[in-house]
Amino acid sequence: MKVDFGIWNWLTKAVIALVVVAIMILFGFRYLPLIQQNERMRKEIFRLDAEIQKQAEISRQLQTEIAALRNDPQTVERLMRGTLGYAKPDETVIRFETGASNSPNH
Repeated sequence: MKVDFGIWNWLTKAVIALVVVAIMILFGFRYLPLIQQNERMRKEIFRLDAEIQKQAEISRQLQTEIAALRNDPQTVERLMRGTLGYAKPDETVIRFETGASNSPNH
C-alpha cells in the first residue's frame, strides 16, 4: 500500500536539494581562494620554467665562447684585434669614429 504525503514529500525533496546546493556553495567559497592560489602558482611555474630555459641557452652560448677562447687561437686573435685594438707589428690600425651626422653645425 502506497501512502501519499502530498506536498510534504515534495517539500522534503526540495529541502534536501537546497541543503546539498548550500553545502556545495560553502565548499566552493572555502576552496575558491586555494584554487586561485593554485592557478597563480602554476602561472609562476610556467614563467620560471621559461626563464630557466632562457638562462640555460645563455649558459650554453657562454660555454661555447669559453671553449673557443681556450682552444682556438684565431678566436683569441679576433677578440684582441676587434675589442682591444691590437695589431701585428707591421700593421696599421685605422679607427673610424661614429658621431653625429655630417651636416654642418648651425
